[in-house]
Amino acid sequence: MALQTPPRLPTTLLIACGALAREILMVVETNGWQHVEVTCLPASFHNRPELITDAMRQKIHENKSRFDRIVALFADCGTGGMLDRMLEEEGVERIPGAHCYEFYATSEKFHPLAEQELGTFYLTDYLARQFDVLIMDGMGLTKHPELMPMYFGNYKRRVTEKSEGRSEETQPHVRVRIYRTRRASHLP
Repeated sequence: MALQTPPRLPTTLLIACGALAREILMVVETNGWQHVEVTCLPASFHNRPELITDAMRQKIHENKSRFDRIVALFADCGTGGMLDRMLEEEGVERIPGAHCYEFYATSEKFHPLAEQELGTFYLTDYLARQFDVLIMDGMGLTKHPELMPMYFGNYKRRVTEKSEGRSEETQPHVRVRIYRTRRASHLP
């Protein structure tokens, strides 16, 4: 009996948010997905959502001829639906979710959290690690700390990934960053 060659898996490019890169690369590596490559848009685009759609389109155009399939691992992230319209035009699918935190928590858990308290700040491990760069410097709060109440004054609750059962938050360096983040922003 001749050995059958396993079917060739479609080459797949995952275009992700830089804030998700670590976890996505871990999933690809853990599963041994040799047919999958990952590229990312800068996580700093969360501060400039108007840049997301064009940057995603550029990544798609740069890579379309090299892959059988392209998947966007990116939430709407403030594009107001523009990202989804462009992805539809380009024939690229996107995993569902309005926010990165929805990916982590799953839609089933995220929507009740969001409905319970609209003033919720979702603090991912990535955001805790990069808080100074993305929030303090990226939003001008290092130079203008007087803006802190304007940016964070309406948050009534903080949800971390640990509260959804997954996190590095048990590691001391991440706990320290979360503590510093809470102190700096006056988050609950």
